[in-house]
This record gives sequence, structure tokens and C-alpha cells, in this order.
Amino acid sequence: MSLYDQIDLLRIPKHVAIIMDGNGRWAKSQGKDRIFGHFNGVEAVRASLKAATKAGVKYLTLYAFSTENWNRPKEEVEALMNLLVQTIMGEIEELDKNEVRLHTIGNIDNLPASCQAELEKGMERTKNNSKINLILALSYSSRWEIGNAIKQIISEGIEEEEITDELISSYLTTSAFPDPELLIRTSGEIRISNFLLWQIAYSELYFTDTLWPDFSEEDFFKALVDYQSRERRFGKISEQLVNDDSNA
Repeated sequence: MSLYDQIDLLRIPKHVAIIMDGNGRWAKSQGKDRIFGHFNGVEAVRASLKAATKAGVKYLTLYAFSTENWNRPKEEVEALMNLLVQTIMGEIEELDKNEVRLHTIGNIDNLPASCQAELEKGMERTKNNSKINLILALSYSSRWEIGNAIKQIISEGIEEEEITDELISSYLTTSAFPDPELLIRTSGEIRISNFLLWQIAYSELYFTDTLWPDFSEEDFFKALVDYQSRERRFGKISEQLVNDDSNA
């Protein structure tokens, strides 16, 4: 029986975010260079998107390239940028066919012009789709995002008493999306790596030893089953949640 059959489809997280980690180690285990791992990681993206769509997730955010990744060897960065362009070009028709809407977050101006152009084409092509939103975090870091939001708030002369959690959220690159209820990280690393630090304040965190190229639909469903086994209290106690449910 598939793990999908164990999922309560009435309690699906609206937004799932994934830190896709382990491409390099997976490639090394195959006796290949790191780029080989990145190429094979694309299949895990397809599998995760398919699983999320099947389960009814409305937003899927993938940490594709961080601001820190610019410090990697030049040949790896160039290969990643070329892979990004090729992947978007190769997948956009399928995304559109499956009612997937493409978005990006991050300091997109830092990306090569060819990447920016393909992203714009992809977002324009899919802008009317509504089944699921695929959000690529590119040249992204949460500290950059929060710092940029603070700069904008200051430049607009907003008074101290006007600053609320909601106002800050509205200045983030994710302002159009709900906060993730579930954050998945692959490869066995147990850290957040400067990803959506503001947005995951109340997210459930799921860590798996599976390296990203091996991450399958069943792995995604396993994360959903684990998520549904948890009690989300948001600072309350269990008894309060029971009372809230009974009064709903």
C-alpha cells in the first residue's frame, strides 16, 4: 500500500518548502563529479511536484540556489545556471499542461541574463494556471530578504508604531504566498541554511537522510504522513486545541 493511502487529504499543508540537499554527495557515491548530481536532481524535482499536486498542496517552494552558492567553484556555478535555463526550457510546456504556475523569489537581478529571460518566459506562460504554485528560490537568502525589507520600510518613512509582523511580511519576497506549514530537508543535514527564516516560525521541520536525487514521490508522501502525526499548537496547550475544534 502506498503511503499516499495513509494521508488525510483534508489535512494537507497548503505550502511545503524543500531544501534540496545532497546532489554532490550522491554524485560522489556514483564516482561522478558534482554536476552529475545536479542533473539527476531534476528528476527529484519532477517527483516532488507530481506528489505535491496529487496530494493537493497548493504551494511548493524549492531552495534551488542560495546567495552563498555564488561562492562555489566557477565551473559548478556556470553549470548550475546552464542547467536552470535548460530545465525551464524543457519543462515549461509540461508545467503549463499540468496547470502549474511558476514563480521566483530571491535577488533575481544577480542571475545571468539568459536565466532571467527564461524565467520571465516561464512565468508569463503559466500566469493563468491555478492547480499548484511552484516557487523557485534563486540567489536567495533569508538574511538578504529581511535586510532588504528593513531598508524599504525605512526608506518609506514608516513610523515605529506602524511596524507589525503583518507589515514586515508584506515587504518580503514571499508576500504573495502563505507561510509554509512544512519544511523538508534532504541528505541528513539538520539545519535551515538561511532559508525562509521569518516564514518558518511555526513550520513543522522534517529531516531525512535521503539524498536529493533519490527523493521520490513516496518520500514526499512519507513527509506528509509524518506532518499529520504532529500536533500544531501555535503556543497553546492541547486542551485549548480540543476546545477550539469543538467550538468550530
